Parts: sequence; C-alpha cells; structure tokens
Amino acid sequence: MKIAFTTLGCKLNYAETSTYERGFVAAGWEAVPWSSQADIYLINTCAVTETAEKKSRNLIRRAHRTAPEARIVVTGCYAQLRRDFLLSMDGVWKVFGADEKASLVKDVLSAEDRGPGRGWPEVSGPLSPAENPTFGAYSSGERTRSFLKVQDGCDNFCAYCTVPFARGRSRSIPICEAVRSAAEISAKGIKEIVLTGVNTGDFGRTGGESFLDLLKALNEVEGIERYRISSIEPNLLTDEIIDWIASGTKFQPHFHIPLQSGSDTLLKRVGRRYDTAQFAGRIDYVRSRMEGPGKLPVFFGIDVIVGLPGESEELFRETHDFLKNRIRPSYIHVFPYSRRPGTRAAQWPDQISEAVKQERVAVLEQLCKECHDAFTASCRGLSARVLWESACKDGKMGGYSDNYLRVERDFDPSRVNTLEEVVL
Repeated sequence: MKIAFTTLGCKLNYAETSTYERGFVAAGWEAVPWSSQADIYLINTCAVTETAEKKSRNLIRRAHRTAPEARIVVTGCYAQLRRDFLLSMDGVWKVFGADEKASLVKDVLSAEDRGPGRGWPEVSGPLSPAENPTFGAYSSGERTRSFLKVQDGCDNFCAYCTVPFARGRSRSIPICEAVRSAAEISAKGIKEIVLTGVNTGDFGRTGGESFLDLLKALNEVEGIERYRISSIEPNLLTDEIIDWIASGTKFQPHFHIPLQSGSDTLLKRVGRRYDTAQFAGRIDYVRSRMEGPGKLPVFFGIDVIVGLPGESEELFRETHDFLKNRIRPSYIHVFPYSRRPGTRAAQWPDQISEAVKQERVAVLEQLCKECHDAFTASCRGLSARVLWESACKDGKMGGYSDNYLRVERDFDPSRVNTLEEVVL
C-alpha cells in the first residue's frame, strides 16, 4: 500500500503527521510524495482561518481528481469542526477528529478493506481531557531539528478563537513520555528540539507536573544540544522559568510570545489574560536576565492580529506604537482577523472591512522589516553557534544561530548537522 501525506497549519500538525507516517511505514506501507499516485491520501487540516479551511477543501478535491479510486483520510482541526461536511465530499473515506488521533493508524490499518463511510458526529463543545487524551507526537523529517508536542488544547476561550473546540481542553503528556520521545529523537542524530503545544506554558496542569520540571528533565537528555520553546503565553512565562534558562542551559535565547493586540481595550474585550504593562514587563525581565555586554540579543517573535472587531484606527495605532517604541521585537507574525463561526467575536457588530485589515497588515509587515533589520544589525560582530542544515541552494548551506538568526556559508557536506561557532 502506498500512502501520501500533506499538512496545513501549525507545527503541532506537522509533528502529528510525521508520527502517523512512522506508524504506517512501520506497518510495511510505503510513504510516497504528495504529488505521486497513492492508494490513500492523508490530509492533516487547519481551521484557524477561513483561508485555511478553503485550502483544506481544495487539497481534498485535488487528491480526488488526481486519483479517483484512492481513499482520502482527513484529520486535524477542520476535521473536528466540520466532520459531517467532510464525509460528504467525494473521495473522503474516513474522518478523524481530535479524540481519534491516537488511534488513526491502527484504525486505518484494521479497517482498510471495510470500505468508506466511517465518521464521528459533530461536537457542540470542547472535549474534556478525559474524552480527548493527549496524542504524543514528534517530527522526524529534518536531520537537524524536531518538533516535540508536549501539550494540546486550551482553556482560555478567547473571543476570536476556535482552538478549544477544534483541539479540546488543555492537557499534556507526562514528563516521562516527553523524555522518552526526546531520547528517540536524539537516537536519530537530531541535535535540536522545538517544544510545541497549543498553550505550551500550560503544561502539566492536568497531571500535577510543571513546565519548569519538564524543561529541567529534557535538559538532561544526552545528544540533544539545543532546545527552543515554540510559543508561550506571557502570563505563563514566569520569573523562575526565565531565571533557570538564563543560568546556563540548552534552552536558547529565543522566545515566541503571542501579543495579539497592543491595545488594552481590545485585550480585555477578547479575553486575553494580561495587559500591555504585564507583557512589556515579561520582555524587560527576559532582557535583564539574558542580555548584556558580549551576549547575543534575545530573539522575540510576536504574534499580532489586526482587524479585530472594534479595532479603530486609534486602537490600531496603539498596537503599532507599543511594538515600535516599547517592545522592539525581532519579528512580528501578523494575522488579519478571520471571522470564525461559533465564536463570540463573530457575532459582534463592529467588524472591520477586509480592505482595512490588509492595509494594517502591510503597515505592521513594514514595521517587522524595520525591527528585524535593527535586530540583525545589533548582532553583527558577536559570536554565535550555528547548526548547519543539509539543504544546498546555489552552492550555499544555511542554519540558525542560538538566537535564531539565519546564517549562510558555502556548502560543505562535512558540516551538515554540526554546530559551529561563527562571528555574525
């Protein structure tokens, strides 16, 4: 049997797809490129925006046109939210929602000859951790880096977000399972792990463990030389976590922290659990503990949503000025607000036009360029360690510094998957 995989959305989805692939390959199936003819096409979908849902539908239709006799398996967030609709699409054989991910490989293997039609009913609310246990997963497609999923789901219920409905309540894998997965990753020769989760800093809430305990345990895994935290809420990035990372660990000077808005009015309205003063305080504390003469500046990636309902020009300007004058991030990941059915914000009357959203995206993308250029300039002349990757383009190879600057050099196969100290 030949099976092809494709993934939309976040790093969690990529980790899950990679885990599915390992399961099918271990059972004797052949994983083939998405563009190839396959017996089964597995699509891991996203539903964070209307565009992501449209891409998911288009991938299903394209797979069916490419191989009308093939069976299509759909999983991911869109599968959880719109299962009945997906089962009605031509070619779709099985749909696996959030609570079925752990059994996907086993169910497809055991039901392979039973014909199409299996699905689960729509859910009207988020699944509890008991109904939806955490599916542990990690990616293994790259030689140098792996994404390790340690947490899933969210209890925050922000007004614009479908995540609690698509992925369920916050829950985590046990620390012992995370350490075991990290050891497996290390055995593959991979040097860097990125910890992923929907609300990563919420790790351990359901199991009596803590995120800091997880970091300390992973830090002891032999063979893994670098860790990064993919995303952490500002209110969950504690002094204790920052102090420990700064004390000299494998965790890098690189943080991705969602802001969503630099307006306290909007933060309160959509239900975020911090204000701009608390957010800025976290950035200041990290810088005070991890930066200094001769040290690399900390890379801060910041998520921002523009065009939230009620975002006047004045409130947008508050976000712009907060980022430019107070935070000075290294990178801004800008999203136009997408109206999600079933969320509170979708019902609010003061929606922002798509044209205005795109104008604001352009403004913040320009600010992002200015901030990233300034960050790059502040690193020049400093020493950093770069983990070289295997890809060769135009005779060059690339890699990331400790603080997540992209660096290039002439291709040298002997340096692939090695850490080298360079002057930036």
